[in-house]
Amino acid sequence: MALARLEVNAVRNLRSVTIPDIARTNIFYGDNGSGKTSVLESIYLLGMSRSFRSSQIKSVISHEAERCTVFGEVRPEGQGAPQAVGVSRGRDGSLEARISGQTARSSSELAELLPLQLIHADSFNLLGGGPAHRRQFLDWGVFHVEHRFYRDWQRFQRCIKQRNSLLRHGKISASELRSWDQEFSEAGEQINSLRSAYFSALKPVFGEFVRALSADLAGLELRYRRGWDKNASLLEALAATEATDRQQGFTHVGPQRADLRVVVDGHNAAETLSRGQQKLVVCALKLAQGQLLSEQAGRKCVYLVDDLPAELDQQHCRRVAELLDGLSTQVFITCVDKKEIAGAWPAATTGDSAMFHVEHGQISRDGINTR
Repeated sequence: MALARLEVNAVRNLRSVTIPDIARTNIFYGDNGSGKTSVLESIYLLGMSRSFRSSQIKSVISHEAERCTVFGEVRPEGQGAPQAVGVSRGRDGSLEARISGQTARSSSELAELLPLQLIHADSFNLLGGGPAHRRQFLDWGVFHVEHRFYRDWQRFQRCIKQRNSLLRHGKISASELRSWDQEFSEAGEQINSLRSAYFSALKPVFGEFVRALSADLAGLELRYRRGWDKNASLLEALAATEATDRQQGFTHVGPQRADLRVVVDGHNAAETLSRGQQKLVVCALKLAQGQLLSEQAGRKCVYLVDDLPAELDQQHCRRVAELLDGLSTQVFITCVDKKEIAGAWPAATTGDSAMFHVEHGQISRDGINTR
């Protein structure tokens, strides 16, 4: 999938912006605060119905506006006609989303239509943040290659919400708990099965990208922990922690406790590697997911890369750029000085590329091989 056109209204300092005929590689440069990251944020809103910079939609909407709106034309794989997609968010949190003129039933429809991979400052949380960040990363991949995952995930969310509610209020009988444990374990085992299969495919691809990015990272290992004793079924694990669950009012084992860890000689990568090395690892994880999406689902994701040169020297910046370009996918990338990217990105001088100067919320297109 790729964006063919983008229209943005009232997203931060982007009051009214239109970018027609979007290229495969799109480089946005300008001073800090000019609106470069807001372009990426707008695309993220279009595909996810939320911001990656703030959980409060009010901070995303321009001060003088009551709503922000992003419209795009999504070009499917092959020769199909572009699909119109629009997302509008109000200060009260309201959401309106439409795909080809029809109201989207959930944000998952947007995510499925426009798969996005984001590389930005908070991506370091994949290594140093809590397990929730890594579960979200893992589930992104499973969602896009296994159609049944979202249904199973919804089933599991209902189970754990109900089980925790009953535990919290202390009103669950032994027989009722057995019933919920059975439902919980069936859904949880299915989620773990899908995650495990995806992890098995992801691990070697991740290793290939790590080696391509830096020989110094050859000793990295990717590990998956499912969230309960590997020698027990989930139903057995629930029985073993029942007393603790009742006492503390929540479920202690299950796929909601799963984790994906990157380790170096048995140590957490976030505690061992430099910031530049950590960014390379994050890039390898994101690149691996894009590669798997192409191999397993026959689809391309769109990469949003905010300030790639940060924490990377010119050599490693070029390596990341070459690997991204090699995926033949659409990329939106920001930087302060366009020379930093023009000197590193293969498509900046050849192929389907465009460069944009962003200043005070206004975007003008340079003349580097635009269409």
